[in-house]
Amino acid sequence: MPTLQRLLPFLSWPAQWRAAGVRGDLVAGVTVALVMIPQALAYAKLAGLPPHIGLYAALVPAVIAALFGSCGQLSTGPVALTSLMVAASILPLSGLAGGDLLGLALLLALLSGLIQLALGLMRLGWLLNLLSVPVLMGFVNAAALIICLTQVPPLLGLAMPYSQHLVLDFAHALGGLAAPHLPSLGFGLGSLAALVALKRLWPRLPGVPLVVAAATVLSAWTGFSASGGAVVGEIPRGLPELSLPPMRLDLVIAILPAAFVIAMVSFMEAASSAKLISGRTRQAWQQDQELIGQGLAKMSAAFTGGMPVSASFSRSALNYVNEARTGLSSLITAGLVLLALLYLTPLLWHLPKPVLAAVILQAVAGLLDAGVLRRAWRASKDDGAAAAVTFVATLAFAPNIQNGIFTGLMLSLGLLVYRGMRPRAALLGLHADGTYRDRERFGLAHPHPELVILRFDSPLSFVTAATFEDAMLGAARAQDSVRIVLVSAAGINDIDATGLHTLAGLIERFNAQGQKIAFCGLKKQVIDAMERDGVWARIQAQASYRTEHHALDALLPELTPRQAEAE
Repeated sequence: MPTLQRLLPFLSWPAQWRAAGVRGDLVAGVTVALVMIPQALAYAKLAGLPPHIGLYAALVPAVIAALFGSCGQLSTGPVALTSLMVAASILPLSGLAGGDLLGLALLLALLSGLIQLALGLMRLGWLLNLLSVPVLMGFVNAAALIICLTQVPPLLGLAMPYSQHLVLDFAHALGGLAAPHLPSLGFGLGSLAALVALKRLWPRLPGVPLVVAAATVLSAWTGFSASGGAVVGEIPRGLPELSLPPMRLDLVIAILPAAFVIAMVSFMEAASSAKLISGRTRQAWQQDQELIGQGLAKMSAAFTGGMPVSASFSRSALNYVNEARTGLSSLITAGLVLLALLYLTPLLWHLPKPVLAAVILQAVAGLLDAGVLRRAWRASKDDGAAAAVTFVATLAFAPNIQNGIFTGLMLSLGLLVYRGMRPRAALLGLHADGTYRDRERFGLAHPHPELVILRFDSPLSFVTAATFEDAMLGAARAQDSVRIVLVSAAGINDIDATGLHTLAGLIERFNAQGQKIAFCGLKKQVIDAMERDGVWARIQAQASYRTEHHALDALLPELTPRQAEAE
């Protein structure tokens, strides 16, 4: 049964209902639905798609993610960051697809879902850890800024062209401020001000649905659309029809890099929510199972007329605050979205598009966090540089923002390899606390005029072998009459063929120079590799020491008496 529950997480829901009841799930489901419906409309618009596509994406995908995901509080559906990446991916390819943006969005959902599903089934979720937090935060901050740039013109009732130069498009749109459409300006700025005020003054009130409802009523009463204002217009009533992505090889090849980025970034967004919530609820979540759930959700969107989805941080937080415990809350949310599609779509006809822009801007404001970039720089200049380069590259490549995160990813991996090639190696001396520590840092003496201790804090691999060799040769020259170099090897937790080859060469070289290499603290996996290679037989007599003290007790009697200052 535990194995079956791991594969089908929804089988564990009844036990949680018996323990905590279903009231939290019911309240959370209704609360999230009130936010989901206007956000779904807004985020579909952000993705460059008709608003009702967002409602379709909030229906079946939300149910699938809840059934097969491992964190019951995650709310899956359209989200701002994924929607922006969808727009950035499909708009440049509209010519190749004959203007079929929805078809491209469906294909993007299918491919990104397949990538996540494959990673989850093969238990390869750890690969997503290659995207470091500084790179992700640099990308998220830049993407949030780009979202703001794309939504300011519609907020003000201005038309914004779309080309390969986002900043120029934004500047061109602002040229229309000389003759603004005043009703649009009023709806946009008024809605944004109301959303901000409600969040600060009455945070427990559902600000988004209240503002959307009030603006829709006001729009219908004042004849906003008749005066030239942009409204949502007609939304198809009823269930979405089954859809099929355009499976053309040229489109698949063109959109596959973007699908990989969306799979990676959207899951990082989902994982950040799941980690935070599971840490507070103490309910375990499984990374690979969540990949399966999110992947299946995206794939279901591809066949139900939706768009790529992800777990929303803000809506998941609402689930948690309202004490949701299982995915039942998401099923209730999806049920209310279904009711809206069946019966409430005529009421949304007069919803002003500037209000949707205000909803997006208010939601995205929480993604902007310059402090995380400063903290990355303080922690490590490399991390700070990776975050800054990702931020700048994402802005520079906009609207092709996937190139920005690829740039940051490549830089981050390059810096990882560079840092790996330069591990710390230190000569040790006896500290007053009785341990052997970095002699340069603490001003310590060598343990003996003819013996030095070298600590190497890294696996001995093809990346670090050259550095280890240089450190060993430097240790052999650290004093005028060194006869033994003792390697404190507790930090060497692995060794590969290059490391073994380098070590064998050093043994021969030291023997030819009348010197000897000894080891203390070698780990079993390193010894096993040495035994398989045959190196162990050559050094075993001087390599079985567990600590520096143990090694010195055995090695010092072989050397000349200590000098007075060493005694």
